[in-house]
Amino acid sequence: MLYRPFGKTGKNISVISFGGMRFSAPENREESADTLLYAQQQGINYFDTAPIYCDDRSEDIFGYAFRQLPRESFYVSTKCSQAKGEDLRKSLERSLQRLGVEQIDFLYIWHLMNPADWEKRKQGGAIEAALKAQEEGLIGHLLCSSHMEGEDLSKVLDEKIFEGVLLGYNAINFPYRRAAVEQAGKQGIGIVTMNPLGGGLIPQNPDRFAFLKTDTANDVVSAALQFNLSQPAITTALVGFANTREIDQAVEAADNFVPYNEQQQREIQKNIEVSFDGLCTGCGYCLPCPVDIPIPKYLDSYNQLILTDGNQQAVLDRYRFHWDITPQQAKECIACGACEERCTQHLPIIQRLAELPLRASE
Repeated sequence: MLYRPFGKTGKNISVISFGGMRFSAPENREESADTLLYAQQQGINYFDTAPIYCDDRSEDIFGYAFRQLPRESFYVSTKCSQAKGEDLRKSLERSLQRLGVEQIDFLYIWHLMNPADWEKRKQGGAIEAALKAQEEGLIGHLLCSSHMEGEDLSKVLDEKIFEGVLLGYNAINFPYRRAAVEQAGKQGIGIVTMNPLGGGLIPQNPDRFAFLKTDTANDVVSAALQFNLSQPAITTALVGFANTREIDQAVEAADNFVPYNEQQQREIQKNIEVSFDGLCTGCGYCLPCPVDIPIPKYLDSYNQLILTDGNQQAVLDRYRFHWDITPQQAKECIACGACEERCTQHLPIIQRLAELPLRASE
């Protein structure tokens, strides 16, 4: 297993990290904990969870596994989306109890969606409460988890409150995230990438993403992980594991990893742009919208419609769980055409906004 410094925290973490949101049988605590313990035996030392994962079972599973491990053998991160300081404190204390640790190594201020949301966390006292808990030793390092556009997230990172950031980055959305990754890298901030496999879309569509393969990654899962790790600013790729087979595959990708040189990266990015063939790359050139529709978020959701052969529930899940947007706002489009004029891929944006589902039965 490879390890990289997590920003300026002084901690070295595995380049593949364990996400506790996809246990195959979360109702079976012992079986799920065995999956985590297996990952630790394979060299993974960074374990990420959150209070609501797996119907609110994930933290208990983690705690059950952690009580069987030496404390120095792992790092744990969990999250809190509360805006009020007293609510964050309650959530933190509950997480500490369930995880069975005296300190959360990395606590994420969770789901920062936009600049207004960030201001709400500050004004509500959540940031002040987190910093106080850090002074008390209940938190080792404070980080943020964000679905913001790159430029907006860069401004948050400029405030120098956070030592690390969790953001989506993969072969589908990398243009949308590139600015934040580069800014975090310049500041020496640790970067954890969520959805490195595109929320499962990359392994579900191996032919479309076959161009990612290399001599050291002959399957799209390994190739997608190595695509992430070839960005030197990225510390670790966070993978939600369901079983030991998936762990072995990810660990093998790390063990065989050889950083792509600049020429290889240029070729891959060129192939990505060509092979998308109608998928929105999230570059954001379609913005601003005169009626403030977050067009890249909706077009990313439309990608699910293309890649899942019309599964409307996948689109609705993307709205809710990834972007925290409502279906209705897409219908506010006034068809002015400004976005389509700016789109470098010449996508039929107006048509796609109109085709997005409002509910799964449509």
